Amino acid sequence: MQVQDAMSTVVLTIGPQHSLRQTAQAMKERHVGAAVVVDPDSEGIGIITERDVLGSIATGQDADAETAGEHLTTDVVYAAPDWTLEQAAQEMIRHGFRHLVVLDGNDVCGIVSMRDLVRVFLASRTADA
Repeated sequence: MQVQDAMSTVVLTIGPQHSLRQTAQAMKERHVGAAVVVDPDSEGIGIITERDVLGSIATGQDADAETAGEHLTTDVVYAAPDWTLEQAAQEMIRHGFRHLVVLDGNDVCGIVSMRDLVRVFLASRTADA
């Protein structure tokens, strides 16, 4: 199976100026653990995860004053839709990520999470039984 078979194609996208509170609210409303951060004034795409938000709050930072741009991961590993799920899992484990942004060329076409990989794995085991 390939990443395109497991990824979510509806991706929460926010700007770097969103507060951490706004980011957390958007992730909660969408039931996702990560958001892609797009800054039209800079190169590349970042990602902010629930871990990033938790880390900020745990250290006493103000969720209304801190922005997504101050807490995003810019050292992102991007997956391609035609990667195997094994490749995606290996990269997640190698870098300690639970989400990979999926790019088709330079365009975000999805996001794949550990949850997506587990869902596909369990579905394939059920189908084999």
